[in-house]
Amino acid sequence: MLQSFILIDEFKQTRSATSSSSSITELNVTNNEKESLPEATLKDLGFRIYVASNVKEISFMIPKVDAVLLSVGPDQVEPWRSSVLAHRSLPLFWWCDAQTFPSNECRMDAGIDGLIGSAMSPLEIHCALLLGVNHYFRRTEWQQEREQLLSKLEERKWVDQAKRILCEIKGISEAEAYDFLRKQAMNERKRMVDVATSIVKVYQILKDQKQGGRKR
Repeated sequence: MLQSFILIDEFKQTRSATSSSSSITELNVTNNEKESLPEATLKDLGFRIYVASNVKEISFMIPKVDAVLLSVGPDQVEPWRSSVLAHRSLPLFWWCDAQTFPSNECRMDAGIDGLIGSAMSPLEIHCALLLGVNHYFRRTEWQQEREQLLSKLEERKWVDQAKRILCEIKGISEAEAYDFLRKQAMNERKRMVDVATSIVKVYQILKDQKQGGRKR
């Protein structure tokens, strides 16, 4: 359940200046027709808001919050996203309005979990936040599975290299080389990939030394 946000708003001063310089004719415009501000919108919905303008402030505030709202231009989404993720993984939302996206085409970045904007009703914002949090959990789960798969593939490469080296040096089959790695790992109380990595690195060092001696 989301209760608090870090708000990064690059257009806060611009909006304030625009609001203070409004003409008298705007007095006839209803509240619903006026463009809402991200901070006021979230506060009205009951969320706690911490406004940050630099990386130092983010590092101080990020343990206190459940999500991040970026009110920035399209070209600043990725830099701010990277700054946030460097401290903690959190759901990231993008505030989409005429300031953040003048072209009126809100295209969601791959690392953003949802969009909310000034034209949305409270119910629509709550639904967007709920969907965004679900997207965040699916996205992070997929990233973890991807990292685990890549790690297993990397481990497999080391083991395969070590098996080839053992087959060459000892004149044994791949199955026998695999059994050797497994038994060695058990004896040394290490992971098989760690034993395999050591074998490959030592073999490469010896091979380089041998080639260096020949050149002399």
